[in-house]
Amino acid sequence: MKQILNILQMLVFFIIYKFYNIFIASGSLIITSGLICLFYWIVYNQIDKMNLFSFFVISFFSVLTILFHNTQFIKWKITIIYTIFSIILLISQFVTKKPIMQKFLENDIKISNINWYNINFVWSIFFLICAVLNIYIALYCSETNWVIFKVFGLTILTFLLILVTGIYINYTKFKKK
Repeated sequence: MKQILNILQMLVFFIIYKFYNIFIASGSLIITSGLICLFYWIVYNQIDKMNLFSFFVISFFSVLTILFHNTQFIKWKITIIYTIFSIILLISQFVTKKPIMQKFLENDIKISNINWYNINFVWSIFFLICAVLNIYIALYCSETNWVIFKVFGLTILTFLLILVTGIYINYTKFKKK
């Protein structure tokens, strides 16, 4: 459900951008992100921490984009979020007893600790690469190309890594047998 709502939020951003501009689309991000938090509060009587974090980051960068009429703020949002994700995953990789991916998914997926460390590390590198890609595209490509990359490119890349991670998990389970 969360992934569907996040995709819906990006599609709303894209559609508003196509019909209006990036400033109105940035405002739509605040509204849809707030509505997602409200939805979780009404349906589940709690707001997911990631959705709340996302709402505050989206609101902060969107307000700066609108207030200063400068698209660089919204363009840097994903770079900052992905860099934070990468750092958190790396810290959990080397500092904590369990990598963060294992903490989130170990109840649903049973694999060895070394496989969890591999998955955690790959996702950390993935977020870092996406952050760097976003910087490059934001600085050297047109605004329209950046929006397309943000909405569709990052979604496709994330989906592909989810697929590869699933294959890896199944391979490690199959290899054990």
